[in-house]
Amino acid sequence: MLEPADWTAIWLTLRLATITTLILLLLGTPVAWWLARTRSRWKGPLVALVALPIVLPPTVLGFYLLLFMGPEGPLGQLTRFLGLGLLPFTFWGLVVASSFYSLPFVVQPIQNAFEAIGERPLEAAATLRASPLDTFFSVVVPLARPGYLTATVMGFAHTIGEFGVVLMIGGNIPGQTRVVSVQIFDHVESMAYPQAHGLAASMVVFAFLVLLVLYTLNPTGRRP
Repeated sequence: MLEPADWTAIWLTLRLATITTLILLLLGTPVAWWLARTRSRWKGPLVALVALPIVLPPTVLGFYLLLFMGPEGPLGQLTRFLGLGLLPFTFWGLVVASSFYSLPFVVQPIQNAFEAIGERPLEAAATLRASPLDTFFSVVVPLARPGYLTATVMGFAHTIGEFGVVLMIGGNIPGQTRVVSVQIFDHVESMAYPQAHGLAASMVVFAFLVLLVLYTLNPTGRRP
C-alpha cells in the first residue's frame, strides 16, 4: 500500500518528467535538425557532447552540474544576479539537471528521424515555393513523427528513472526534491521493505507499460 509520502513523490516525479520532456523537445529539435543537416567539422564533437550523459556516471554529471549551478558557477552567478537565488536543492534545479541527463534520449531519435527523411521531400517543397519554416513544419515534422514519439516516451521515462543526478542536485527534501527513486532509497535505508516493494513494483509496471506503448505505436522507433 502506497503512503501519502509515496504519492507526493510520484506527483513530483511526473511533474518533473513532463516539464523536462517539453523543454527537451523544444530545445532538442533545432539541435537535432542541425546535426542531421550539417557537414561542419564540429558535428562529431557536438554529437559526442550530446551523447555524453549515456556513458558518464550520473554522480559525475551531478557533481559538475552542482558546481555549474552553485554560488561560484556561471549559472549560479547568473541566477543570483537575476534575483532568482541558487538552483541546487530546488525543483527547478532538478529540471535543469534532468534536461542535461535526458538530452541524448530526446535528441538522438529526432536526429535519426530527420536523417531518414532525405532530400527529396525538401526539394519537392522548394519547387512549390514553400519557405524553409513552412517546409519544416508542414513536411519535416509530420514525416519525423515516429522519431518525436520515441523521443517523447524515452525522454519522459528516462527522467522518471533518474537517481544519481537528482540526488546530487536536489538532495532529499520532501515535497520539493524527493522523487520516486529517492523515496524508494529512503524506504530501503529505513528497512521499510514492504513500502519499498510497493513503490518499486509500481515503477516496474510503469516501465513495462511505457515500452509496450512505444513498441506498439511506433515499431520502427525501438532504438533511440
